[in-house]
Amino acid sequence: MTMSDAMFAQLIGLSAGVLLLTGILLVWRRSLLPAARLLGVQGAAVAALAALLGWYEQEPELLVIAALVCALKVVVIPLVLMRAARIHPSDRDDVPMINTPAALIWTAVVTVAAYIVAEPVAALAPGPGASAVPVGFALVLIGFLLLMIRRHAIAQLIGFLVVDNGIAAIAFLTVGGVPFVVEVGASLDVLFVVLILYVVTNRMTSQFGVIDLDDLQELHD
Repeated sequence: MTMSDAMFAQLIGLSAGVLLLTGILLVWRRSLLPAARLLGVQGAAVAALAALLGWYEQEPELLVIAALVCALKVVVIPLVLMRAARIHPSDRDDVPMINTPAALIWTAVVTVAAYIVAEPVAALAPGPGASAVPVGFALVLIGFLLLMIRRHAIAQLIGFLVVDNGIAAIAFLTVGGVPFVVEVGASLDVLFVVLILYVVTNRMTSQFGVIDLDDLQELHD
């Protein structure tokens, strides 16, 4: 069963809208447990992009990649992050370096900048899903914004994963994804980073009692 261009464009737009909405909500929310769940929803949107492209272009490899992305970004990684947040109940809320209204304004600024920068790339990308390419760029910039304004180690890890989701979305929308072996390697690298940082945060808590980067800087001083 094939998919019409109109339906494909609508479903791609819906997935891209979920990506952008979850990125904005991650800037807004301070609690780590809801943030981990939002990251899972965002991972599901990335997997949906790959699945839609695989269905539209009749590429079974993309469907396998979508299943892999779903397993890692929707199940494994959010579960690891939620477990880390539950282990440190006193650290569930992250106080950003700037207040929430200012952070949301910066989110709007970087989103507009992403649409301006990505316009030439979207014009070159083939297919009806090209209009969603700026969302991938916006997600990358939102991830970097989270890395800049968050103090909590787990919150910064979430920012890194948002950047990774944005890069994956750009790859799927512009070139139809990457070869299966490359995607497996990249996904495993991300998983290893999450697991290593999970172990590191546990060690930080046992040694120092905190995983807030500002508090660790004060201990260093």
